[in-house]
Amino acid sequence: MLAIVAPGQGAQTPGFLAPWIADPGTADRLHWLGTAADLDLAHYGTEGDAEEIRDTAIAQPLLVAAGLIAAAALSSSGTSLFDMADVAAGHSVGELTAAAGTGVFSEETAMILVRERGRAMAAASATTPTSMTAVVGGDRDEVLAALESHGLTAANNNGSGQVAAAGTVEQLAAFADNPPRRTRLFPLSVAGAFHTHHMQPAVAHLDALTRGITARNPRTALLGNGDGAVVDDGRDVVSRIVRQVANPVRWDLCMDTMAARGITGLLELPPSGTLTGIAKRNLKGVQLFSLNTPDQLDDARAFCRTHADDAKLRHGQDNV
Repeated sequence: MLAIVAPGQGAQTPGFLAPWIADPGTADRLHWLGTAADLDLAHYGTEGDAEEIRDTAIAQPLLVAAGLIAAAALSSSGTSLFDMADVAAGHSVGELTAAAGTGVFSEETAMILVRERGRAMAAASATTPTSMTAVVGGDRDEVLAALESHGLTAANNNGSGQVAAAGTVEQLAAFADNPPRRTRLFPLSVAGAFHTHHMQPAVAHLDALTRGITARNPRTALLGNGDGAVVDDGRDVVSRIVRQVANPVRWDLCMDTMAARGITGLLELPPSGTLTGIAKRNLKGVQLFSLNTPDQLDDARAFCRTHADDAKLRHGQDNV
């Protein structure tokens, strides 16, 4: 049983797309997706420095495009990698990658939507200086109580041992001065308190925008960030993506659903490492594949064949 997952903001690193666009066909595909997003994604993915690609309006389209071009590279004959998967999910903005991959809307629609999502969230972030910090370790109840005492939100619940705190820069600084016992704090490469009430202006913009989207039901079991449930209605997928901007990501519940469905292998699309790292701590016994460069494609295809459900494999064995 195969899961395909797409990472969220903060996973990007300078130059991570350089090996992918060495292939002319992939470079052309990235150029097309960048045109839809109104960004020079090749520049940002190869030459942009850490601060430049930290910009929400740049990071989010860059991440979605990276996932889509990697998924396309793993596919052939018009059959999507996601059609071979038994479960698909994306963390935060990665939900757009997963939704496009499972056929809820087109890749071009995904890029327009992530363009507007990134811009709206960047604008919301500019109102008040906010950010996020990963809290690793400690007692879960103590961590959550400490966040509440500082007025912070547990914006990402990533399972055992990791919560992302979100709030104003001042609140995060006060929290860092007196952290819970046995915790380590890691400021995230994001420029806002995502998945909190600070993002409500972005929700209003996206709600109005997405009324015009044509949405289809996902072809593969698609998990929602809000509760980890399988979402089988396309319009519901879109509505959830909009609401999620100002509500916490429950990746812990997504992993619970993966485990309940008997997932044996999980492949993370680039820029990967974050979600496979979380899965290593939470999905014991599940084999993991962290895809980052094109020279891994043959091994990634073999991994997918090994873990895809037999019915899925028979359906797409000539296409992956």
